[in-house]
Amino acid sequence: MPVLAERVGELLAPALTGPDAVLVDATLGMGGHTIRLLQAHPELTVVGLDRDPEALRIAGDRIAAAGLADRAYLVQAVYDEIADVVSDLADRGRVGAPSVAGAFFDLGVSSLQLDRADRGFAYAQDAPLDMRMDPTVGVTAGELVNSYSAGELARVLREYGEERFAPRIAAAIVRRREKQPYASSAELVQTIREAIPAAARRTGGNPAKRTFQALRIEVNDELGALRRAIPAALSCLDVGGRIVVLSYHSLEDRIVKRALAALTVSTTPLDLPVELPGTGPELRLLVRGSAAPTESEIAENPRAASARLRAAERIRRAA
Repeated sequence: MPVLAERVGELLAPALTGPDAVLVDATLGMGGHTIRLLQAHPELTVVGLDRDPEALRIAGDRIAAAGLADRAYLVQAVYDEIADVVSDLADRGRVGAPSVAGAFFDLGVSSLQLDRADRGFAYAQDAPLDMRMDPTVGVTAGELVNSYSAGELARVLREYGEERFAPRIAAAIVRRREKQPYASSAELVQTIREAIPAAARRTGGNPAKRTFQALRIEVNDELGALRRAIPAALSCLDVGGRIVVLSYHSLEDRIVKRALAALTVSTTPLDLPVELPGTGPELRLLVRGSAAPTESEIAENPRAASARLRAAERIRRAA
């Protein structure tokens, strides 16, 4: 069961009823949300994006097996390319306009990437230190930990992993790599475990969790891409269109919150008695704050436990 599948479907449904409705699934993964939405809306077209070619292949096979391939366009792309992808498909006549009725983001690392030990995302399994969502391009986590200075490593761990022992871990990594460069996740996990005080290791789960999260975010520029992606998705959204975002840690959620909140207020100067034309809010929030999963949703999919959901509807186009 995809994370919060029922709630995501309910929030998007009012925007997806038209005969020409197009939804962008900006984080296709293995296609679980897309399949459910295509089945629920027989006239819907989905544009599915993912930077991981293996995810695209698996999702394509699953969508085809469900008999839905004629209403799905799958594109290898990072989600900050959403506007360019939609515009290109419109130019080629695959979708009716360079705008969409819905946009959906399920952020973070996918089940496919976590479950494949050889991808190096999981700290509980020994594997080469890769962590690239697109394994054909970019710098690996191994290259990063073997080349960044102690200061750069500490910054990454502190900012992206909210790791309070970031300087200790960074210094330990630099000392260890001077003897032998890192090649596997198990080697890095051991360094992290030894760098963290024993008392701190007794609580909070695996001590490597925050470091691995931080390295993954840095390797894939996840937060930079997200800062660009939400405004890009909103720029494509029709009036009446809806955006739903699932995030899994506070840094992601904060970026989404700020991007949505900025368009929910009037830009008329506060000292004017009436709202000026073209300055009203562009978005209406659909949930109060960020919605957490229920116990039943966590039981359906334990990976929903840390999920936070935000959603909005476009009520006005920018002037």
